[in-house]
Amino acid sequence: MGGGAYVAGVGMVPFATPKKADPYDVMAEGAIKAALADAGVDYGTVQQVYAGYVFGDSTSGQLAAYRVGMTGVPVINVNNNCSTGSTALWLARQAVESGAADCVLAFGFETMRPGALDAVWTDRPNPLSRLNEIVGVERGDYASAPPAPRWFAIAADAYMEKYGATPETFAAISVKARKHAANNPYAVFRDPITIDDVLSSPTICGMLTKLQCAPPTCGAAAAVICGKDFARKHGLRADVHIRAQAMTTDTPEAEERDRQGWAWTGIVGEAARQVYEQSGIGPEDIPVVELHDCFTPNELLTYEVLGLTPEGTAEKFIADGDNTYGGRVVTNPSGGLLSKGHPLGATGMAQCAELTWQLRGEAGPRQVEGANLALQHNVGGGSSVVVTLYEKVA
Repeated sequence: MGGGAYVAGVGMVPFATPKKADPYDVMAEGAIKAALADAGVDYGTVQQVYAGYVFGDSTSGQLAAYRVGMTGVPVINVNNNCSTGSTALWLARQAVESGAADCVLAFGFETMRPGALDAVWTDRPNPLSRLNEIVGVERGDYASAPPAPRWFAIAADAYMEKYGATPETFAAISVKARKHAANNPYAVFRDPITIDDVLSSPTICGMLTKLQCAPPTCGAAAAVICGKDFARKHGLRADVHIRAQAMTTDTPEAEERDRQGWAWTGIVGEAARQVYEQSGIGPEDIPVVELHDCFTPNELLTYEVLGLTPEGTAEKFIADGDNTYGGRVVTNPSGGLLSKGHPLGATGMAQCAELTWQLRGEAGPRQVEGANLALQHNVGGGSSVVVTLYEKVA
């Protein structure tokens, strides 16, 4: 990597339930304007635009961007399932580092429907059919559940069988998420809950209950990515550097691991390995992480795959409070997908915004003391993973 991409500005709008959300273009406009204002640039300065969303017609990104300006620059629409926002960020970072552009806007938005995710286009091959065959092919008892919770219920079963973790361990992740979200004005679900509340909520699949599943929400977030010389020339901030970033997709080896119940951990581990190798930074050096907690088992598995705790020790890691303030590493200070919300296209950009605020020391009551490095993890089914390492620089 060239090492020349910086987060000059970020912005987002408060996430909302489908019944309370503004139209997607209005949400996106709010996030874009906030990011531009934070960066101190106008839309005319932007040379390329990457617009991420999953559920929407083609060129929805243009409609959203046109609410801010019509300058004739390229607007590229991005769709990579739940990793869509981070994919837009990955493209923006590449454009800046390669020298193709000096100032790029990446944003993500989503209008979600109530209920579990399902296929929209039923008259053509489902891109998740291969994944569904691999993950849970032998779990006929879960066949009636929606695909996404089924994948992670199977992962929880595999982990509990191998390491003896209990349902209470997974429930504690939801409790922690709400505690963190209580300090985030952008989060949807901010009321405290208990382990009993989590375990007694309606069963979705296997050990997964409703309060262990990220709910359908709507929202938008954005970031302005610039080169260092451009930032200096225009008097912009260049104190948050994208030090390393990797995107991975499936391999036969990763698919075999998924078949055994370890959802996406193979490609997550490879992305993390690449980031640590690029940067020379190890997981033990990282004080704050925004990771993809679409379901509690995914957060638990990710602790280990990112190297935040050794394999098989996530239960102790959680019990000791090493995943929260005062512990080893603060995970999801925003409240994560479980409590902040998970508008698919916006999720990765919202993670970027949160970690930028953390590194700047602008996160208010959820500030992680002394945060100088931050790690982002975003997963999209079908499949793609993006892991990003940010650093605070003078």
